[in-house]
Amino acid sequence: MYALFALLCTASAFYFFRHAQVLTAEASALSHKHESGWKPRLRDYLSWLGLSATGSWLLIAITNHIAQNIAAIPFLWLLPLTIYLLTFVLCFESDRWYVRSHFLIPTAVFLATCAYGLGSMIGYDVKVAIPLYSVGLFFFCMFCHGELARMRPAPQYLTRFYLMISFGGALGGITVGLVAPRILPAYYELGIGFIIIALSALFLLHERKLLTAGAACLALLCGYFLFAQVSDDFKDTRKMERSFYGTLLTFDKISENPVDNIRELRHGAVKHGGQYLTPNRRLEPTTYYGRTAGIGLAIAYTRSPGKKVGVIGLGAGTLAAYGQPGDVYRFYEINPQVIELARSEFTFISDSKARIEIVQGDARLSLEKEKPQGFDVLAVDAFSGDSVPIHLITGEAVAIYLRHMNPDGIIAFHVTNTFLSLAPVVQKLAADHGLYSVLIHDEAKNSSLPETDWVLIAKDKRALQPQPIREATSPIKPIFGLATWTDDFNNLFDVLK
Repeated sequence: MYALFALLCTASAFYFFRHAQVLTAEASALSHKHESGWKPRLRDYLSWLGLSATGSWLLIAITNHIAQNIAAIPFLWLLPLTIYLLTFVLCFESDRWYVRSHFLIPTAVFLATCAYGLGSMIGYDVKVAIPLYSVGLFFFCMFCHGELARMRPAPQYLTRFYLMISFGGALGGITVGLVAPRILPAYYELGIGFIIIALSALFLLHERKLLTAGAACLALLCGYFLFAQVSDDFKDTRKMERSFYGTLLTFDKISENPVDNIRELRHGAVKHGGQYLTPNRRLEPTTYYGRTAGIGLAIAYTRSPGKKVGVIGLGAGTLAAYGQPGDVYRFYEINPQVIELARSEFTFISDSKARIEIVQGDARLSLEKEKPQGFDVLAVDAFSGDSVPIHLITGEAVAIYLRHMNPDGIIAFHVTNTFLSLAPVVQKLAADHGLYSVLIHDEAKNSSLPETDWVLIAKDKRALQPQPIREATSPIKPIFGLATWTDDFNNLFDVLK
């Protein structure tokens, strides 16, 4: 890839020197007709700053919305970034790309539709929402960058102009990336961004009454949709918390049969566990952790009593439901808010018959520092979304896990993932360490649980030989040319489905 990049750079340079022409003063003035000798006022500096900040604000906010709320697809974040950069290049390459009269109406239509989508299913349906917000971002950024290009000052003020653009881009990014997570309970910055761009249009078009009225109505409409989104979120949600790691929310799903009522924990678009509300079903394993799933079989067919189970990723604490008197379940969780919600919103931990230990912090770093734990089962459950923690699925990580395992213990990797094929990665890691591995694909027939994939690896082949495990084993489809993942080398592109 680097060689191809270097080749393309060389070809571009060669083409430029062959075809470059020196513009005369008259031609330069003609192609940059908006760069006159006017002296920028405070209003102009604020406009440069605001338009640049709004563009980067919407870039990050739409990226977060697509990746967190719509679909946890690896590398999807590249799409909005590409659109943002493309609009910047187009608008500053030539004035012909942005004609205000051609862009105002479609921009307004997409702005209203995207704002409406935040409180409607069209804003969360993969097939509709990704194209909608991607095309919408194109028009929003064309408006911001196009208006910026129209406001270019005379050459003696260009340094200030581009400095304000740079500062505005950083300001928008910092506001959405650092400030918003600390003051907003959920991803409301996108709705706020829609209001800001409408107000920007109101500010820029103030000399034309009809356009001013339209921009004002659009701002009010976006404000209404944001209010409706916030109201709906707090109506259906029990708790909502946000941090650097994203937005967590708990809510109750009410069924026609009260016995099936369940409380769920979600992190964006990814489910992190659930618990039945009926008292006699509270200790029933749910979601990815059913008794016929790989982790259920691993726990059931390792030694007992006095079993010690390690779990990387707490979620709702569902695996604590398997605990029996004399057992120890040790959870590793990096997000303190997950720990708080698991204790306050769910009762798996408090109702478990086992002794529960919770270690806050990065699981791998914690295991590196601890003395050998002697786990009978270690569940590595952190790969269901797009933000795969690579450091937990490398050769070096497996070596750390093995140090904490009993000789006949099982390491269970949860590899259920819509977009990534991680089972071959785990199989390769196991083979390189001289371990045995099996894939348990559980369709959860005759139940409401989802299909799951767990890869079980063990030092002792006999640990994977109990009949229920053998009967549930499925073949792992190999990936040609897949290399062993290490801390120094890993590639998600190799495992895209």
